[in-house]
Amino acid sequence: MRHTTPQTIYLKDYTPPAFLIDGVDLVFELDEQQTLVRSQLTMQRNPASQDSGVALRLDGEELTLVRLLLDGVELSADDYCLDEESLTVLQVPQQAVFTLLIENHINPQANTALEGLYLSSSMLCTQCEAQGFRKITWFLDRPDVMSRFTTTLIADQSRYPVLLSNGNKVDQGQLDNNRHWVRWEDPFAKPCYLFALVAGQLAAVTDQFVTCSGRSIELAIFVESHNLDKCDHAMQSLKNAMRWDEDVYGL
Repeated sequence: MRHTTPQTIYLKDYTPPAFLIDGVDLVFELDEQQTLVRSQLTMQRNPASQDSGVALRLDGEELTLVRLLLDGVELSADDYCLDEESLTVLQVPQQAVFTLLIENHINPQANTALEGLYLSSSMLCTQCEAQGFRKITWFLDRPDVMSRFTTTLIADQSRYPVLLSNGNKVDQGQLDNNRHWVRWEDPFAKPCYLFALVAGQLAAVTDQFVTCSGRSIELAIFVESHNLDKCDHAMQSLKNAMRWDEDVYGL
């Protein structure tokens, strides 16, 4: 495991990111030892940045690159630089919005740092705060890069019947070899340290919340089955918090 010495970062030294990531479309083919991650990034240069360089540097650690495509064209090893902490694409479009598709492998079972995607007992889960997302795929892993995430999870249905991620579940289906998939779409832009993924044998406590406009919201708290009887207070706290947001902020 690589150890680094923490460095103090001062506000006076802040510079805005050279690039923005407007959209992130993630696909995970989940496996304990070799998870395949496909990450399609919709990007553009940041007009607030003074960096006019042509290279794009992304953070990444303990990742195995499978392939890399810029606007649909596969890049060769001469088009990028790869080291233990980053992936640098040497030339990207200067003005236009562009897409970068990254495919990489990660090993959740071997991930003992408990950052990124790791195996916990029989479940796969993530911890991305503060800089754990770079152990899932290459990214601008900093809190001022706000992106909208769409996530598709693919896994063996017997081992991982519940597949959870950020946002709203928008679709699901069956595949061959006892696999299934679930697609999640988050309508709100957020930094990558808030990304979350859980896959495993989970049960759910469900309820509803009726908004002041009369809309019914489905609520669910997922836990291991032996903890189902411990969720009543959490569910009531969730409903109370939602009601408080309505009463105080009119949400």
